[in-house]
Amino acid sequence: MTRILKSMMICLALALGGQATTILPAAADIADTDRDALNRMFEDYIRANPEVVREALMALAKRESDAAMEVALRTLQDDEGDPFLGNPDATTVIYEFSDYNCGYCKRVFTALRQLVEEDDDLKVVIKEFPILSQTSMQAAQAGVAAQAQGVFPAFHIAMMSSRGAVTMDSIMAAAEDAGADLAQLQRDMNGASVAMIINRTRAAAEQLEISGTPGLVIGTQVIPGAISAEQMREIIATERAGNS
Repeated sequence: MTRILKSMMICLALALGGQATTILPAAADIADTDRDALNRMFEDYIRANPEVVREALMALAKRESDAAMEVALRTLQDDEGDPFLGNPDATTVIYEFSDYNCGYCKRVFTALRQLVEEDDDLKVVIKEFPILSQTSMQAAQAGVAAQAQGVFPAFHIAMMSSRGAVTMDSIMAAAEDAGADLAQLQRDMNGASVAMIINRTRAAAEQLEISGTPGLVIGTQVIPGAISAEQMREIIATERAGNS
């Protein structure tokens, strides 16, 4: 019997609860003595080659991880209505899980803004991920509502450039400076569409195991925490090279 077939039998035995005696069918054309001999052979093989079991488990874990990542990326890339900076038709997209009360997010914003200004084929999707306070939620709602009015970039720059704790007054001041219709903005902030977008971001964060801000996703790379513009350039170059 080949190594591959033996490995398949081992994986099947593991899937059935680790009982080697369950891996053979009770077919009428297999004598009990033959079945017992084959079971002993499988058991002996497992004992003599435990690395095969490890390899099978590692391969299974990788397949499950890859499948989970594929599902997570599909959720992430469902970004209709999400605020963004840069070229809407760019082939390179950075997703940032962000909270307006997060000091590290403000640090990353400087790097992201620099990249957007120098790279015409870059889109930065802001996944509004309010986790730090109630005003984080209000600011996230305002960010999504500002996107609907087409004034998000100016709103985002004002919010990320400000110092001190976020308040409803500072949110409205940033929106007004960006040119938003404040009455419409406040109506939209509490609307079902904005809630759906923020809840969708929470689901993507959970699937990607992102629990803090900032969290970046570039291609298939998930980067927790702040990184420099140069590090982002290197990751983008790697992703582009892999897709060329």
